[in-house]
Amino acid sequence: MKDFINQIAPQLVKWRRDFHQYPELGFMEYVTTYKLGKELERLGFQIYIGEDAMEREARLGLPSETDLKEKENEAIKYGVEKEWLDSMHGGMTGVVATWDTGKPGDHTALRFDIDALPIQETNQEYHIPNQEAFTSTEMQVMHACGHDGHMTIGLGVASYISAHHEQLNGRFTLLFQPAEEGGRGARAMTAKGWLDDVDYFYSGHIGINDMPVGTISATVKGFLSSTKFNATFKGVSSHAGMKPEAGKNALLAAAAAATNLYTIPRHSDGVTRVNVGKLLAGSGRNIIPEDAHLEVETRGETKEIGAYMHEEAIRITKAAAMMHQVECKIENVGVTESIFCDESLIPRVQEACRESVFVKEVLPVARVSGSEDASFMINRVQEKGGKATYMLFGTKLNYPHHHPAFDFQEEVLPVAVEALTKVIGRGHGNVY
Repeated sequence: MKDFINQIAPQLVKWRRDFHQYPELGFMEYVTTYKLGKELERLGFQIYIGEDAMEREARLGLPSETDLKEKENEAIKYGVEKEWLDSMHGGMTGVVATWDTGKPGDHTALRFDIDALPIQETNQEYHIPNQEAFTSTEMQVMHACGHDGHMTIGLGVASYISAHHEQLNGRFTLLFQPAEEGGRGARAMTAKGWLDDVDYFYSGHIGINDMPVGTISATVKGFLSSTKFNATFKGVSSHAGMKPEAGKNALLAAAAAATNLYTIPRHSDGVTRVNVGKLLAGSGRNIIPEDAHLEVETRGETKEIGAYMHEEAIRITKAAAMMHQVECKIENVGVTESIFCDESLIPRVQEACRESVFVKEVLPVARVSGSEDASFMINRVQEKGGKATYMLFGTKLNYPHHHPAFDFQEEVLPVAVEALTKVIGRGHGNVY
């Protein structure tokens, strides 16, 4: 194992930096999917893209047709083959890779997210990607959450399976999932049935908590269920000085909704969150605003608390529209569920990593917050009788996730690859 990790470590850095330089937003990861798929094919995996990888109608929060077309044209210029683009047309990105050893054993699945964020990467000299010349080449798009590292880890695990398949038993499914940000893509892959007969499922994240490289956690606690919705307000425009009474102010309705959403009473049974992340309205100081747009998310510790927060948020948003006599259209654009990892996997992970070279410490559990799209996959595996967990891979965090200067220590990449390959190589009856 040590020799394998040492040999692949330089390639891990190369993959990560390549992905970092060409980030793509959710459901527009055309080039990223192509790169991943080609490498997985080269390794000998059976791959599935487009309709074969994901249920089209189960996706949420799709980009506009204009944005999708623009990205597809860019993919053509990049060199993505027509057959691939035809399969991915309309935002059907992401790839599933399978390997059947042909020997009896467990079915193990792993999820790696592949999308970036609408953030402009910093150009400050202290930023390592600037120093090493691998910053994002896309304006206002950046891998600011570590998904460039997650894809890299996935390819590292795939390389291990390919090189050691004769020593392994059972089947392996690797899901390179689009549109994790906003809770939009996992449900579509889950709906395709990839998790329905999985015995063991692993996903995870670089960072989240600031931990030393070499420290990992076998499970997490604290991910919240979440809903994301957009509210579009339609009023009546009028001259603000000569005929203000004829107008219906969409901006005021949106502003009333935005401020009053924060008055939702917190729930006695658990943690709650609400956030208004975007408000767009108005066209000029002497014009009654006709249009306004809000982007909102709610979160709750359980499915029931999450539903409470969502229902209250919708009620308040509609009430604000009624108060200002404007129309309101609400579109649900994302959703995640709560996660409860199987604690029985803690000793499995600890035992698998006991004699590791790169993994120095295995924490049984790490406290987290936020939400995770992998919840759909984890919950489906558990509903069908399998075991699932979500792991953390430690790195120093000088800046938080979703920050223009976010970065992670690349030394975490071999740690994560070693941890996951040891778990799948020794944890479930395989010959290591």
